[in-house]
Amino acid sequence: MSETSPRHRARELALQALYALECGDDEAENIREHVIADEALSKKGHEYARFLFDCVIEGTEWADEIISSHAANWKLERIAVIDRNILRLALVELDKSPDVPVRVVINEAIELAKTFSTEQSFGFVNGILDNYVKESNRLDPKA
Repeated sequence: MSETSPRHRARELALQALYALECGDDEAENIREHVIADEALSKKGHEYARFLFDCVIEGTEWADEIISSHAANWKLERIAVIDRNILRLALVELDKSPDVPVRVVINEAIELAKTFSTEQSFGFVNGILDNYVKESNRLDPKA
């Protein structure tokens, strides 16, 4: 089995923190510091996880509008908590991390869905992100 990349692990930690925030009753700052505390992750990895977590918190309303507009026949509240957070994470990463290729963001979101959600979720996540990318003309020039 291949070793997990630091950015992939950062995304996992950010997702776990977002899930804990939405499902729990703790403050964002406490969750941010306690969930994103993988000792094996580098300082840059921790910074990236915290960056993603903070960006999702700041951009939740924006991301939810995009999810709602691309999730035909699905009310936001009906989308599983983990899937909503995977989508939010990917959308803010597309928006706030232009150095990360679009295909990498989408592939990482698919992998997170395969790891943390149901068998059908990765197709749902892929469909929403793919539609958003096509609609917003954000495809990688070399993809």
